[in-house]
Amino acid sequence: MRGFLAFVTNFVAVAGAGGGGSGSNYVGGAGGAGGYVDDLFIITKTTTYSLTVGAGGAGGSASAGSNGSNSVFGATTCIGGGGGGRGSFGSSTDGSLGGSGGGGGSRSGAGNILGGAGTSGQGFAGGNGTTSGGGAGSGGGAGAAGLNGIGNQYVRAGGAGVASSITGSSVTRATGGTARAITAGGAVVGAANTGNGGDSGPVGVSSSEVSGLAGGSGVVIFTTPTGTSVSFSGGVTQTSATVGSDTVYTVTATSTTSETVTFA
Repeated sequence: MRGFLAFVTNFVAVAGAGGGGSGSNYVGGAGGAGGYVDDLFIITKTTTYSLTVGAGGAGGSASAGSNGSNSVFGATTCIGGGGGGRGSFGSSTDGSLGGSGGGGGSRSGAGNILGGAGTSGQGFAGGNGTTSGGGAGSGGGAGAAGLNGIGNQYVRAGGAGVASSITGSSVTRATGGTARAITAGGAVVGAANTGNGGDSGPVGVSSSEVSGLAGGSGVVIFTTPTGTSVSFSGGVTQTSATVGSDTVYTVTATSTTSETVTFA
């Protein structure tokens, strides 16, 4: 391979996901998945490419959840997932737009609370919250939109993620967060390096506002022909493995937004 000046890489890049919104007897919306891209592009040897793995957004504490951070590989930017809206008697909020949108919170009064929009080609919208029974929307995923709330006693699963076998086995990433019911525990943070949205708070006690949970961090995975020389800047955390005739690099963290990778 050293005689070739360029090669085609397959890559999967996922941004950090949004955190879930807080809620009490009015449930918070769940976080949207990080933007997801599975594509090919031509790598030119001796060229340096930008490389960033986005962090997940924090869960809301008497507030909406925070958006996740973008992931970058070369010219591709995956947009961080949208935070879930707050659920509150009179001050609920819409879900935020993002790679996939956050779910809308729930409240008393007229009108729905909107889920955030997703980014075309990267993810889908979050579900709407409702004023009818205090149900919140779930987070959008890379494969499907979040579900609209229908009442605070119903758990609403997040939008589906997308499966990839780039590492040699099928892994689903970028699933939207789940909007929890008023009496249901079991809420989880988005797992590291999945871009999965954070769940809304595990309410359980209707008189107490419970914080939402954090979204999962993103990941960048790419292939090179085995034998290609690859060098990373100092702030990159990565592993590699041989899969068939390729070497697959999995980048799980970057310490700054100025990290790079160079091929030779």
